[in-house]
Amino acid sequence: MSPGKQVSQGAAAPAMAAGVRLERMRRRVRLSRLALFIAIAAGPLSLGVAVVSGPPTVSASASPSARPAVVRSPDAADPAGYAQVFVDAWLRSTADDATSAQGRLAQSMAPDVALPDRAADAQATLRSVTAVRSARRGDGAWSVTVAAQYDRDAVRYFVVPVAFAASGVSFAVTGAPGAVAGPGRAAVARSPYGVSVPAGGDLASAVGEFLAAYLTGAGEVDRYLAPGVTVAALSPAPYAAVAVRQLLGVEEVAGVERVPAEGTRVRVLAPVEARDTGGRWPLAYELALKARSGRWEVTALESGTGRGGGAR
Repeated sequence: MSPGKQVSQGAAAPAMAAGVRLERMRRRVRLSRLALFIAIAAGPLSLGVAVVSGPPTVSASASPSARPAVVRSPDAADPAGYAQVFVDAWLRSTADDATSAQGRLAQSMAPDVALPDRAADAQATLRSVTAVRSARRGDGAWSVTVAAQYDRDAVRYFVVPVAFAASGVSFAVTGAPGAVAGPGRAAVARSPYGVSVPAGGDLASAVGEFLAAYLTGAGEVDRYLAPGVTVAALSPAPYAAVAVRQLLGVEEVAGVERVPAEGTRVRVLAPVEARDTGGRWPLAYELALKARSGRWEVTALESGTGRGGGAR
């Protein structure tokens, strides 16, 4: 290549590079103008954002999978205990002695509610007050029914309107109690325990021995339990003697006298009569048992859930 051509090509290279840079600058200007026109068309606010904001960035600390904080609703607050305390104080107070401890308590909880005017020779004495039902009536408003039991076995029911603050921790009685009828007796489904268990059979013996160990401490409870089952005996043992009355089962196999095939399961209801120095007490227990190695073993114990009454 001749020296003249080398000189001409060397001179052309910088010129081409300068042209490329110039073209890039022109493109940037055109893109900037286009973005500016779009921002103007979108409004002044968008224009300001387009001028001052840079390219979008992603924070390294952002956590898109973070769960929102759990906020407990104050609607979960139940003012049953508050209403119970108020009615107890209200029934024990009297307008003749509003400065008594019970009177001051009742008035602090319900300043607009008048105290009762009890007769001086009133015979009935209040024994206890128990909340029996709570019903939510609206936003922050509740209706609580309480039972007041007197020493002459008389029971009266009162309904109390209660409101609670948005925080869910502040309550107020908003009106005087109202005397109402007590709750009715609910219909009870028929008991599933309809199979009579023979008194002298293996199942009755296993249940009787287990409950004797459980309630009186006569023997070890563990020896009557299936492997892996844990039931702690009452300690100290509250009763001196226990007698099972009319053991009932759910499955027909509970009516056989001998232990059936390995792995057979039954559920039984055991009404019992427990005795101590204070008298006789009718109790009832539901048990689940399983046949293993020629004997019955207890796999579950529940108390107070059986239907069919206690010992008579």
